Amino acid sequence: MADRSGVGIWRQGAVGRIRLARGGALNALTPAMVAAMTAALLEWWDDDTLGTIILDHDPAHRGFCAGGDVAWMRRQLLAGERAEVRRFFRDEYRLNHLLHTCPKRLVCFMDGPTMGGGVGLALPCLYRIATENTALAMPEGSIGLFPDVGTGWYLPRLPHHIGAFLALTGARLDGAECLWAGLATHYLPAAALEDAIAAITADPDAIEDVLERLAAEPPPARLAGNAEKIERLFAGRSLTAIRAALAADDSRWAGKELAAVDARCPTSAAVALRLFATQVPDFAAQMAQDYRIAIRMIDRPDFAEGVRAVLVDKEGEPLWQPPPNAAELEALFAPLADGAEWTPL
Repeated sequence: MADRSGVGIWRQGAVGRIRLARGGALNALTPAMVAAMTAALLEWWDDDTLGTIILDHDPAHRGFCAGGDVAWMRRQLLAGERAEVRRFFRDEYRLNHLLHTCPKRLVCFMDGPTMGGGVGLALPCLYRIATENTALAMPEGSIGLFPDVGTGWYLPRLPHHIGAFLALTGARLDGAECLWAGLATHYLPAAALEDAIAAITADPDAIEDVLERLAAEPPPARLAGNAEKIERLFAGRSLTAIRAALAADDSRWAGKELAAVDARCPTSAAVALRLFATQVPDFAAQMAQDYRIAIRMIDRPDFAEGVRAVLVDKEGEPLWQPPPNAAELEALFAPLADGAEWTPL
């Protein structure tokens, strides 16, 4: 196994292995980690003797992936290294696109926290395994960003407006909820993961049989019980409409979710809803759009303020900018200058 700056990359017969192993940081993605995974995918892309790739994390570390290393991004921006952060987004989105278009069978074990950039690694995979430890979330609204890494392609396709609910509240879904919503394809006990990986490695063509044999019955999904409320109250096309719907509902649940929405960056919410309502022809167009928004959002005061409040000072009380008007919102989505647009590898 080669450990390339927080990622183990190796091969076992016809199976490629990508194991996140950045201890102490919940495998938050760094430029080196993105580069290592990209290089592995490109190396295996046309290799006909390798048909399956497994993504997981070192069991000695808690959690699959907590997202991109936003604390590093903030430090780079404060140091005037804006180009480095733009390069990270470009490369991360190229990795997301490679995963989405990869000709191999991708198997992802979403054990533990799977957030932001970790969701971007998991959702392109054909097999997505949740456990009792899974905590899937898109928490970008708490740091002044938006649901990127291609989730604008996946989340609007979820039933009951669950995508908008996740983006605006930052809700964390457990493994049973992920399975119910279609974010996971299988539910296994965490204790069975190493057996599953060993069996898949021994016989990659038996993936489905292995996962079905080792699967466990998940507990009831809380999300299912709230699906009707989510579908009704998160159907609005604007933040104003969704807030009004939540405020008009006198249930305790609606009050809790309204508080969650109000705690997050209003620009992030507006961008997420606009993103989910925009139809693009393919995943490459989705990533190009994500890139336009990302490099503009990191220049807004909300990003540095959100990271400060959540990850640096950890007091959790960011001072957000007012929500954007229609022209400001459209400007975040506008095409970049010639030569500055994102392109796939």
